[in-house]
Amino acid sequence: MMTYPTIVYARALDCHKSPHNVRTQSDADADAELEANIGETGIILENLIGVAVARKKGKFEIYGGGRRLDGTHANIAKGKLDEDFMVPVLVAKNARDAIEMSLAENYFQLPMNPADECRAFKSIIEREKKVPADLAKRFGKTERFVLGRLRLADLAEPVFSALRMGEITLEVATAYAHTSDTDRQAKVFAQMDQGYYRHNPNEIRRAVASGSYKGGDPKAILVGRDAYLAAGGSIDADLYTNQFTELWRDGNLVDKLAEEALAQAAAAIRDREGFAEVRTIPATTIPYSETFQLTRLVGEPAPLAPEVEARKAEIEAELAEIEGHAEEADGYTEEQSERIEVLEEEIGAIIDTAEVITDEQKASAIAYVMIGKDGQPCVYEELFVAVSEDPDEVDEDEDVDGDDETIETGEDETEAPAAEHYSQKLKDELAMMKTELLALHIANDPHFALDLGTFIMVDDACRLGYYGMPSELRARAPSPRVSGFTSDTPAAQAWAKLDDALDRSWINHTEIHERYDAFCALEDSARAAWLGWAVARTLHAVPEGMTGSSFLNHLGAKLGIDVAAWWRPTARNFFDRITKPAILKLFEAIGGIELKNRYAASRKFDLAASSEKLFAGQVIADAEVKERALAWLPGPMRFAVEDAEIDATLFGDAPVAANDPAPVEPEPAHDEEPITLPKAA
Repeated sequence: MMTYPTIVYARALDCHKSPHNVRTQSDADADAELEANIGETGIILENLIGVAVARKKGKFEIYGGGRRLDGTHANIAKGKLDEDFMVPVLVAKNARDAIEMSLAENYFQLPMNPADECRAFKSIIEREKKVPADLAKRFGKTERFVLGRLRLADLAEPVFSALRMGEITLEVATAYAHTSDTDRQAKVFAQMDQGYYRHNPNEIRRAVASGSYKGGDPKAILVGRDAYLAAGGSIDADLYTNQFTELWRDGNLVDKLAEEALAQAAAAIRDREGFAEVRTIPATTIPYSETFQLTRLVGEPAPLAPEVEARKAEIEAELAEIEGHAEEADGYTEEQSERIEVLEEEIGAIIDTAEVITDEQKASAIAYVMIGKDGQPCVYEELFVAVSEDPDEVDEDEDVDGDDETIETGEDETEAPAAEHYSQKLKDELAMMKTELLALHIANDPHFALDLGTFIMVDDACRLGYYGMPSELRARAPSPRVSGFTSDTPAAQAWAKLDDALDRSWINHTEIHERYDAFCALEDSARAAWLGWAVARTLHAVPEGMTGSSFLNHLGAKLGIDVAAWWRPTARNFFDRITKPAILKLFEAIGGIELKNRYAASRKFDLAASSEKLFAGQVIADAEVKERALAWLPGPMRFAVEDAEIDATLFGDAPVAANDPAPVEPEPAHDEEPITLPKAA
């Protein structure tokens, strides 16, 4: 005959947990939730399992339900339950039976399905007319947790069914709940169902948020939450982040309101500043395609404050003194070079700030109004003027290199052109800047990069041990040729933007095959961007004349890179690195003996600064001289070998810096018509 264990009620304080309790490990958060539930409801939902203590009437040693007993004791200690609070105890005959029953209770316990949990919360809210705060208090959860479960209860039916059937995890379901638009949830679920990313929360969140904005986006800040809602916009209050990441679902409405706000700001700025034209860009950056056909407006020199003028004179005097000592010693010491660099940086800052835009210049200027990082309209730091279309100003048939007209240099024209002479370090730096430009153009032409990458791989495999290829095709960037060198050229800045724009959503997966599958699931354009980036970053910076430089020149010519549009010689990156006679020789080649004589008495520092402005087209000069200056590039910065040979005479007899190695003659390259491609963005 079957016997049933006895269930009695005993004072909780007369029960103690056995050291032989089956469960020895627990979870602090779960224990706190259980304690809160007992304190709120005053109910022990399951019997404790215990054995009567011998010779101590009413005392029990608990082998099962130790967490429930601890929670009850804690509530009594806090005064939430009376000291005489009774708990149900299922009394076993002995410790062996109690342990066996406790083990069975824990072993066969089935966790609640997350979908059932969500719907249960929703049912309590609806049937008992409770609020989320009530449920949070009852179950020992935060109100945020309860709101999250209620949000999941309202998932689109296909998504919720998948959660109920265990086809997706709670984390994946939460990703779909990133938007409350159930139609959007169902659409994304159908799209992702058979793809690589069907169980990737990050990609799901990205997909459901497509076509919308986050509350912290500069464009959303510009529009303003109240204005967006007043215009009929809808917002998903994100339960898992904060107000800056709430989802503004109507992206088209945000774009429209942002453009209207910028248009109003632009009109006010034009009236206030007197610009000829104010253009609006509803973004936080100005794309290169907007300004590449315009000319940057250069302001008029502004008078310096007396103390600044005095400091400038002190710096010039010290630089002249250093240069005088260097001429006597036939070279600069390391301390002198370091001091010159510090002084030039200081005086450069003085010169850079000594510029103002006059009202007359503003009257012909084009300004751009964009969205600042803080979400406020702001005027782009540079002003522009439209390039003149008067055919009389520029003769399209005129050779910009000026080789249709012989410039008198006082040299025997029958002599063969001599090679350019630069220090090895300068050639290395020029090679790095030139290769940055080549890498940028390869990265912006994925089809070219694919062909190049395939060729480098098979060529390396076939030649077995041949190391003349100027590339490291394992996508490992080579060590910089000049340690610590930073060019800060437009090409380097554009490369940084390109790098930031790469889709890195696949990187954070733990397993290799997961990262592989995630990468394969990227859009074609995203994978193509990675290909261009991977191939381009492997290129070596090879100085002109060294093995591999002719191949880099050939690539640049095929890409049709307009170096002069991306790089101009400045005092810092070029003119400070060559001698004063070499600069004057270049002035003579560009503008004749008159231009050379005009600057012959200038100090080296002033001459370098003047050279920078001349070759940037920022000084008043004849149209022919200005064209030659804007088109000129040092040979090591050119990709087309034939163009470099044209300018070889410019430095034919330029002095060579002390201890500079003799230049290496470049390898011959085959003549080939460059492919015409649009400028890189």
